[in-house]
Amino acid sequence: MLKIDSHQHFWHYHAQTHQWIDDRMSLLRRDFTPEQLSQLLAAHNIEGSVAVQVDQSESETEFLLQLADRHDFIKGVVGWIDFQSPKIDRRLEHFTRFPKLKGFRHIVQSEPDDSFLLRDAFMNGIAQLSKYHYTYDILIYPRQLPATLMFVNQFPQQKFVVDHLAKPNIKDAEFESWAELIQELAQYPNVYCKVSGMVTEADWQRWNYSNLEKYLEHVFSCFGTDRIMYGSDWPVCLLAASYAQVAEVFHTFVKGLHPETQDQLWGGNAVNFYQL
Repeated sequence: MLKIDSHQHFWHYHAQTHQWIDDRMSLLRRDFTPEQLSQLLAAHNIEGSVAVQVDQSESETEFLLQLADRHDFIKGVVGWIDFQSPKIDRRLEHFTRFPKLKGFRHIVQSEPDDSFLLRDAFMNGIAQLSKYHYTYDILIYPRQLPATLMFVNQFPQQKFVVDHLAKPNIKDAEFESWAELIQELAQYPNVYCKVSGMVTEADWQRWNYSNLEKYLEHVFSCFGTDRIMYGSDWPVCLLAASYAQVAEVFHTFVKGLHPETQDQLWGGNAVNFYQL
């Protein structure tokens, strides 16, 4: 079984570049490198990872690709590109020379317009992805799920994956409206879901497995076991949990499943989705 961490980050900390790291997140105000992550992956018998962008620049994409060239365990990169640029097709063509670049992401959760995904210019950019076999990671809050449903409906051939279960408010145990919309989103067979980022949506100091369980049960019931993948969200997860604690949550939930199904969830689905 090839085990894959489908969602993690690297950065050389810079106050201006990483302004999203506020005072509550001060422990993230340092460098996080492949050398650090490789030890954690080895400790959990995880052979590879997918490095995901945090800065909205093509230089971020290039930074991650350089790291992937130097470290074999980085099996894929999810970068950033300006989807609203009139030069989008030319830029996508440029990046086809980098085989480890598997897809792109935009930090939609930070956009003040909850219908940002539906902007004509943005959708025009997304429409170019399938031609180059690129994936798209959807990073949103629950309030953006209605627009997301309309968005994915426009692209039945595009491979999408929802990051962090669309960030339900686990801390305040908000469930029903999120659950209903997630169920609708899962009806699209081209949409996958990453079980990642849960601990940082819970109470950072007092969360436990039981706080997360019903959210896990719901996404598994909606997406099934062939469209879910494991992701640590390291190092952001460190705000609430160690790498070992995050991996243990996933292990606890899937350990009773058939071994072949566990193989899919721990790596096979990520390999298939990102073509690692």
